[in-house]
Amino acid sequence: MPAEVKVLDASALGAVAFHEPAASQVVGKLADCEIVSPSLLWYEMASIALKKIKASPSGKDQMAQALSFAYQLDVKTVEVNPTEVVQLAFETGLSTYDASYLWLANTLSASIVTLDRRLHQAFLKHQADQNS
Repeated sequence: MPAEVKVLDASALGAVAFHEPAASQVVGKLADCEIVSPSLLWYEMASIALKKIKASPSGKDQMAQALSFAYQLDVKTVEVNPTEVVQLAFETGLSTYDASYLWLANTLSASIVTLDRRLHQAFLKHQADQNS
């Protein structure tokens, strides 16, 4: 039986990579599944690392190692349809970045692993709309 597919966003991967309190919660949700993300994931992860380095320059090497660790994980990245992402962002009020994750989850009939409440709520609403 194929593994369940889950879309992973940068908030969740960032928690794992940078040892944030929600890391164990995220890891538990990713067990025994295929992990996919829009290709923008790595740009967002780099942005998170930079913010952390600016907040604590002495942790620069540690943040670079954490980012490198995250990049080694088995995350399949895919391109999204930008026109459809813009439409979804408009409909949901999400940023185009967050709408990219939602678009991918919708396209793959997958769930989303995120720590972003707005994205999670948009995902739940979309699921409810599809089931009604």
